Order: sequence, then structure tokens, then C-alpha cells
Amino acid sequence: MPRGIALTAALLAVLAAAGGAAPRASPPPAALPVGPAATPPMGWNSWNTFGCDIDEGKIRRAADGLVRSGMRDAGYRYVVVDDCWYRPQRDSAGNLLADPQRFPAGMAALGDYLHARGLKFGLYMSPNDETCAQQTGAYPGRTGSGDREARDARAFASWGVDYLKYDWCHGAGSPATARAAFTTMRDALAATGRPILYSINPNSNFPGAPGETASWCDIAHLSRTTEDIQPVWRTDRGNSHPMGVRDIIEVQSGLTDRARPGCWPDPDMLEVGVHDVNGYAGLTDDEARTHLSMWAMFAAPLIAGNDPARTSPAARDLLTDPEVIAVDQDPLGRAARRVTGGDHQVWVRPLQHGTAVALYNRGDAPARITTDLRTLGLPPGTYPTRDLWTGHRTSTTGPLSTDLPPHATTLLRLGRQ
Repeated sequence: MPRGIALTAALLAVLAAAGGAAPRASPPPAALPVGPAATPPMGWNSWNTFGCDIDEGKIRRAADGLVRSGMRDAGYRYVVVDDCWYRPQRDSAGNLLADPQRFPAGMAALGDYLHARGLKFGLYMSPNDETCAQQTGAYPGRTGSGDREARDARAFASWGVDYLKYDWCHGAGSPATARAAFTTMRDALAATGRPILYSINPNSNFPGAPGETASWCDIAHLSRTTEDIQPVWRTDRGNSHPMGVRDIIEVQSGLTDRARPGCWPDPDMLEVGVHDVNGYAGLTDDEARTHLSMWAMFAAPLIAGNDPARTSPAARDLLTDPEVIAVDQDPLGRAARRVTGGDHQVWVRPLQHGTAVALYNRGDAPARITTDLRTLGLPPGTYPTRDLWTGHRTSTTGPLSTDLPPHATTLLRLGRQ
């Protein structure tokens, strides 16, 4: 039974026995305001590169890397410290604390360090009694936020947290209990008065991938639609761990009607520039461009997972391409729809000024992909056309065609004269 239901039932029974009327139920609290999520958030998360092996020095070096590489100025502002940052046990009053060995200066000091560099501060926690790392035995203790949401939300606000990643990471429960738990933290964050972007993952370790099967727009700014991504093209496991870029594109293809300002379906973090993790060697250049192209078409959060302090020039250039980022951040806030399926796919996304088109070769062989204005749903006319990856400009009054190697994508922006 979800928390609070048993107490409410008992209260009603007492009132009925006393002959009193039951109190009028208050309306459910509204979803968080659009606020910090008017466009999909951009930032960096520690997990894809460091996993549980994090500390103060690594996070500060990553933050400095975001600044030096130009990623911050390109829009990657959130620095999200993922699992394993906390002391394994709470203090005697039940307070959540930073691990003194890993983060000796504490989380407020880390927030100050990030804010002083024009960055924003994100933290990870779970609505159950264990985080993911604790549940799998990778980290000791039982320090999740379950039944301590108000206390933890006040701590996050006092530390200057701007972003909370809240990860279900539990094999038990039901979608209803998960929804209640995520809502409790939503309301606790709102009660602090601090505008904290709220990102939830209802999928992790949860049978049935509820993040895919239902919308969570009434609860969070971001909601994960898939299981965890890995730096690999495909695993062919459906929406279950682990997932590759191609697998996630297929899941996300059925969910693009959910995106809107204030609520962004989240297909997980970026693996561009991430190598040799969990036995995966990383993405090819073509696969990395497809990864970014399709996340931009989806209006997805762009949360990088590379090591910003050691990023290669090639990965940096991909991640900071201003025209691709502009598609992702388009203020209209509508995601693309797929108009041609199979291995040779065509996607179209309406923009505030113009239209984005992705020609995507999902297959394992080179292919020519062709489309036309009618298929794209565009009226006849002359359309100036720009290839966002090569910079090549042309115009079209009809067909669009490109030859693509396996797993590659051409991303176009069309205007209209």
C-alpha cells in the first residue's frame, strides 16, 4: 500500500465512528513550473566515465574542463554528481552528509565552486532506502531518501543544488508506488522555494519500463524513457539494460509527442567521447554524429558523459557544434516524428524558424536515402538547405537525397523563401 493511504483510511474510520464528516480532500499539487526546463537542460554527469569512483578533485577538474573546452559556453552548465557521493550512514539526526573522504570540503563548498565558474550543481539520490550502488553492493550503507524527502530536499537547497537526479533503482513496488514516491520528492523540492530542476528515472531495475509506457510530465521536468545507455551501437535487448544508441532511438521513436517546454522525455546521457567502459570500445565517428543528431531531433536533454578534462578535440567539436545544439534547444519545444521507417529512416522536426530533417541509415550497409517535401509535410516552394555537420549550403524545390555509410546520419535545416 502506498505511504499515506493506510493513515488516511484510519483517519476516515475514526471520523465516521465519531459521527464527524470526513475532511474535504485537498487537490493534488500541481506539477513543477516550467522554470529551469523551458528548453532541454544541458550539462555533464559523472557516471558514464567515473561510475562510483568519484571525489572532490575529479568533479572540480571536470568542471574546470567544461570551462576550458568551451562546453560550458556552448550550454553545458549542469554538473551532476552521480551515485556514491554521500557518507554511507546518516548522522544521528537522520541527516544526509557528504562522504568525508571523498568530499572533505562538503557539498555546499562544491556548489560554491561550481557556481563561481558559471556552472550549476546537480546531485543524485534515490526514493528508496538504497541507491543503485548500494543495492548492487558497489557502495555500503542505506542512505536513500525514502521517508526523508523533506529533510533531504532542505539539505539540497541549503547546499545550492540546482538539479536533482532521482533514480528509482529498485526491483520491487508498482508504478503507483513509484509515482507516489516521485511526487513526494517533487513537492518537497517545491516547498524549499529553490528552483531545482527535477530529473527522474522510473525505469532502473523496474520491470516493464514504466518510463516508456506512461508519461510523467505531471511530476518531473525530465523523465527517463529507457534503461541505461552504454557506449555501443546496439545490444538488441529492447528496453532493458544495457542499451545502445540504435536501441534507444527505436524506443524513443514512439514517444516524441510527449516533449514540451517544462517536460522532456529523457533517452539517457551522451556517450560521445566515452571509451573502454564496461567492455565497450565506444562509438565510431558516424555513430557519435547519429547519437547527437537524433538526441537533437528528439529535443532530448544533452547531458555529456565524457571526461571534460581529457576530452579529444574531435569529441569536443561534436558536442559543441552550435547549429546542432540550436536544433536541440529550439524554443518551440516540439520533437521530431519519423516519416519513413525501416533501415533507411527520415525524421522531420518543426522549428520556430524552419524545419530540421534527419536522414538516418540504421542499417549495416551503405545506403542512399531520399525524401521529398510532400513526405516531410512541407508545402511546395524553394527551401534553402544547410547540412549542419558539413556546413554545406544548397536549396531544394523537391527531393532531398544523401549517400550514407552504415549507422550515419545527415542532419539538415530547411528554411523557406
